[in-house]
Amino acid sequence: MSILILAEHDGQQLKQSTRQAVTAAQAWNAPVHLLLLGGDTAAVAADAARVAGVAQVIRVDAAHLEHPLAEDIASVLVALAGDYQAIVGAHTAFVKNALPRAAALLDVALIADVIEIKGNNSYVRPIYAGNVLASVTNAAGLQLVTIRTTAFDAAGNGGSAAVTTLAAPAAGTLSRWVAETRNVSDRPELATARVVISGGRSLGERFESVLGPLAQQLNGALGATRAAVDAGFAPNDIQVGQTGTVVAPELYIAAGISGAAQHLAGMKDSKVIVAINHDPDAAIFQVADFGIVADLFDAVPQLTAALKQ
Repeated sequence: MSILILAEHDGQQLKQSTRQAVTAAQAWNAPVHLLLLGGDTAAVAADAARVAGVAQVIRVDAAHLEHPLAEDIASVLVALAGDYQAIVGAHTAFVKNALPRAAALLDVALIADVIEIKGNNSYVRPIYAGNVLASVTNAAGLQLVTIRTTAFDAAGNGGSAAVTTLAAPAAGTLSRWVAETRNVSDRPELATARVVISGGRSLGERFESVLGPLAQQLNGALGATRAAVDAGFAPNDIQVGQTGTVVAPELYIAAGISGAAQHLAGMKDSKVIVAINHDPDAAIFQVADFGIVADLFDAVPQLTAALKQ
């Protein structure tokens, strides 16, 4: 049997998280199918068909899927589930909103936030804020799995998958899409950025003015601790950590971050970590590759100025 991936896209291209799910799904050594939901997925289907490792792209287009709701996504997954041995998605808000509902309707377990897929339906996933790795085996005939994207490389192009179109089930009536508000930014997406500049609550109202120029200079994304978000100094969509976005960029600069376990769980897999903190005993230095004991309000502007030279 095959593996079905619930794909995420922007209407034109697949999200990188879906390409990482394609890589993860290769562990089953079975044909991989991509499921696209939307109002018109013609353009993204062409992109999806080129992904190496994908055998088939399934389009399900309908007016009510232009802004797909969890109920409607789950309805499609339940209709298709009988043809697959596993349904996989990235551990993102989109998938986390739909896959648990599908698991409940199918009466099977959902194995979430997997970082390694082994044989015999066994998985490795972090628990206790990433301090323990648990090995989990699921005996169910149908596997529902979300994968931590930072643990898998993104699949590249090189494929030539067939594209098929299926009719969408009728729209659900329990909920309806009303409106959408997006934060528009010219910075890279936090989850996939090569460079992330994060700050803590100590930045206060100067969060953007201090970190923004450095992020611009490095073409990086901004991140924040939960404390900075809770205090209203940074928007919640840039929160990094166990309850925010999990990142693993090539360079992570932590400015004024103490190193709480909740935050470390979301960034400790970064390739190079630079910590700037005036407290030499801050826990962030225990995971940092480079540490600067200094006042961030002096160090960050100096670093930004040096990069401009």
